[in-house]
Amino acid sequence: MPQIQILPTQASTMAPQVDALYFFLVALTAFFTLLISGMVVYFAIKYRRQSTDEAGVPIHGNMTLEATWTVIPLLIVLFIFGWSASLFYTMARPPAQTLDIYAVGKQWMWKFQHPDGHAEVNELHVPVGTSVKLTMTSQDVIHDVYIPDFRVKADVLPGRYTHLWFKATKPGRYHLFCAEYCGTNHSGMIGWVVVQERAEYQQWLAGGAGQGTMAQIGEKLFKDLSCVTCHREDTTGRGPTLVGLFGKAVTLDNGNAVEADEAYIRESIVNPRARMVSGFQPIMPTFQGLVSEEGLLQLVEYVKSLKATPSNATGVPAAEPAKK
Repeated sequence: MPQIQILPTQASTMAPQVDALYFFLVALTAFFTLLISGMVVYFAIKYRRQSTDEAGVPIHGNMTLEATWTVIPLLIVLFIFGWSASLFYTMARPPAQTLDIYAVGKQWMWKFQHPDGHAEVNELHVPVGTSVKLTMTSQDVIHDVYIPDFRVKADVLPGRYTHLWFKATKPGRYHLFCAEYCGTNHSGMIGWVVVQERAEYQQWLAGGAGQGTMAQIGEKLFKDLSCVTCHREDTTGRGPTLVGLFGKAVTLDNGNAVEADEAYIRESIVNPRARMVSGFQPIMPTFQGLVSEEGLLQLVEYVKSLKATPSNATGVPAAEPAKK
């Protein structure tokens, strides 16, 4: 007889942890369902009325019993909260070293961009045993990335970046669904995650990315949009330098500080006056509607690639060390 599979395959490091919590909740629910149902039946039989003129005995209460059935459920709920909060924290905080891939949802397809320039539609290739981080946004309405075999799911929102990470443990092809109703063809917004052995994945990468890496494509777009005229590396431009910007704290004109992450860079492109950098005038035009979501991700990747060096961190070449 064919094997009956109740749950999807456990194909990621997260899957066993999610399943463990799920089965614990199912077992706990089943235990108390049977316990309470059994007690209802038992007491209904034990304390049933024996005759029509029989009167019940007054009950004055029992503080020990009241405290017991209050404290025990409280401890159980706190245990569930601690376990689920720990699991949520693990799912929400990707490791320090990840393979970063960008995803754009649109009616009705998934578009993925790899840093080396590979682009895929409705299919995502990843290596087995590697932590993969998806930076996701939507081109139109709310979507949702859901990979059942990995036990991961996250909303994909227009105008914002959300993140999801996983580490696949088994090579194979796994379903990718949109789990948020997004229009008439929502049911057709499906795809595959192809998990490959490292050698096979490297062979797939060697197939060629075409136009270059995402950072190279973003650099070309950066120049085509004339951004280079204001955002110069030597800090003499009318806009702040972008060298070494990503991940750093930026001081705003209101005195507050904000981290220059993907969301901040995107907002600075489409709505530059939302959070102005201290010391600079609001002269940058908006590029809302002029750059696609894929283009915005390429610009983000280009900014991330601008690493600070001793020679360009201040715009002045680093002094040579003194000779003895």
